[in-house]
Amino acid sequence: MTHIALLSQTSKLEYLGPLLQAALPAAHCSVWPDPACLDAEVAVCWNTPPGLYEQMPRLRLVHSIAAGVDNILPGSSGTGLPVCRVVDEGLTRGMVEYVMWAVLHFHRGFDLALRQQRSHRWSRPPLRPAGECRVGIMGLGALGRSVAARLLAEGYRVGGWARGAHAIDGVATHAGPTGLQDFLASTDILVNLLPLTDDTRGILGQALFSRLPQGACVVGCGRGEHLVAEDLIAALQSGHLRGAVLDVFPQEPLDAASPLWDMPQIVVTPHMATMASPAAVVRQVAENIRRLQGGQPLLNLVDAARGY
Repeated sequence: MTHIALLSQTSKLEYLGPLLQAALPAAHCSVWPDPACLDAEVAVCWNTPPGLYEQMPRLRLVHSIAAGVDNILPGSSGTGLPVCRVVDEGLTRGMVEYVMWAVLHFHRGFDLALRQQRSHRWSRPPLRPAGECRVGIMGLGALGRSVAARLLAEGYRVGGWARGAHAIDGVATHAGPTGLQDFLASTDILVNLLPLTDDTRGILGQALFSRLPQGACVVGCGRGEHLVAEDLIAALQSGHLRGAVLDVFPQEPLDAASPLWDMPQIVVTPHMATMASPAAVVRQVAENIRRLQGGQPLLNLVDAARGY
């Protein structure tokens, strides 16, 4: 019998227990903070309580319930445990839809129309073709590539930036610190899809914003810790940036007192861009448990040292 621990300090993962046991009849699930979790062989996680893995001597696998792993990695790299994430076609489709909406929000001037509505002012925003709108994507993994493909199909000029070099047909790609300046200078709408690592924490800050063209817009749907909120507010108030669509925040839920709520240039959404379906999570976790038991290579294995 495989003992699975459902671990989170912020989310209720109880719903996964019956689904996992249906997929793996011989499995047994415990839900944190049940002390029985400490005896588990597999941890299925989102925002794991700090220091918990070290208290689990039988642990053999750490598995995220999503594509992101930054909030389940701390404490795992030192143990040498394999860490896996979920890759789901529905999750990718959801992110593509969200980014397309956010890009259209700025490209078609819906942000300007909404602000004019509040002041009862009638003024038609200029209509420009997609080919005159430059969209830059930070992060060129599976999500970034899928977003780029959809934007290209709609006629946008698409650029991309990542830590390492990538070649994507139709996309002007840039890499590393030396490529960042040219990438930012040629971006009207910046879409952040980077993983969260020590190098990317706080990347959406004053130094980056100042290198974007006057009137550029930001779409934040990577990780909340990428954003330095006060720097974004300052860039919007100065008029250097035109607007932002934000789906993720350093602390969630976003504090009711945060000034981000009330800035007319910002759209706040409640971390809704996309998520893996429960069926996809269970299917991939169950398959990796079978592979673990059979000594086979694991699916969607994460490089813990790189953080993704």
